[in-house]
Amino acid sequence: MESDDIVIDATHAIPASELLVRASRAGGAGGQHVNTSSTRIELLWSPGTSAALTANEREIVVQRLTTRLDAAGFIRLVSSETRSQLQNRERAKDRLAELVRAALVPRKVRRATKPSRAARERRITEKKQQSQKKSERRRPHPD
Repeated sequence: MESDDIVIDATHAIPASELLVRASRAGGAGGQHVNTSSTRIELLWSPGTSAALTANEREIVVQRLTTRLDAAGFIRLVSSETRSQLQNRERAKDRLAELVRAALVPRKVRRATKPSRAARERRITEKKQQSQKKSERRRPHPD
């Protein structure tokens, strides 16, 4: 594992060779300096072709992060919070690691449940009481 690799957890790390990093000029604070230095970082990574994940994990990550993928299948993270290119690069890497870490967390299996008999009876009783209250508020119907 190289120092530029992104460590996701104890068993996963995204190799630096799979990352595409671009620097560009950032807007915002920095005075005249902001017009001359490329501190904004754009980090791109393709989870669908990554060797850092197993086939099953790739499928899970792509499915869970599908709204973050562009047409080419890349996750794109942009960081321009600081004036330092290095700090922005680290922030983008940290955010990518957090995204992938969250996507790899196994989801709880939902077990179907049904209301107890007492809960169903309580619900019906409350509905009848509400209905009675509303009907008592109405004007009597002349026969």
